[in-house]
Amino acid sequence: MGILSRFRDIMKVNISALLDKASDPEKTIDDYMRNLNSDLGKVKAETASVLADEKRAKRALDECRAEIKKLQHYASKSVEAGNEDEARKFLERKILQAEKLESLQTSYDLASANAVHMKQMQEKLVSDIGRLEVRRAELKGKLAIAKAQQTLSAMGDHDSGFEALEEKANKAYDEAMAIAELRGETKDDLDALFAQYEKSTNAEDELAAIKQKINSKES
Repeated sequence: MGILSRFRDIMKVNISALLDKASDPEKTIDDYMRNLNSDLGKVKAETASVLADEKRAKRALDECRAEIKKLQHYASKSVEAGNEDEARKFLERKILQAEKLESLQTSYDLASANAVHMKQMQEKLVSDIGRLEVRRAELKGKLAIAKAQQTLSAMGDHDSGFEALEEKANKAYDEAMAIAELRGETKDDLDALFAQYEKSTNAEDELAAIKQKINSKES
């Protein structure tokens, strides 16, 4: 009976367990979301038909019970009137209706169970979709945090590079100052040299240039 044939499969699905085992949770969530929405659409489409079957089965059952009650009443009235042959005919018809009643009861029980199953499936699918939406939001949040952390880490590495370069430049300046003190250079001379040195990104080359100039003055 369409979606009803999948009642047991739908009801036994454990969304949390499936996602915990998934190698790619994001793709798994998207796939299950499509499947669940498809199943929910089928449930909604078939619910009206199932409920109509239940109403028809209930009406037939109630009519049969009313007919049995009526035939019993007619049989009693016939006996009271002394017409046993007529009473017998009413009772025979009652027996046939009683046999029919059993079949109608079975049909109604099945239709009623189907209606209950449709409601249970709809509630389960809506619940699973809601849980998937929450898990998807959580996953996107975690991915965003991870991306932000990666960006911060990259910025930290960049800052470390600048710090290393700055430390190298400071060391070169300190060495130049020490040499200048030994050679009698003034701080103004060194500042002028260092201003020229700062224009380059290669500390070693500039340090060599500073040392070369100092050595040339000495000679």
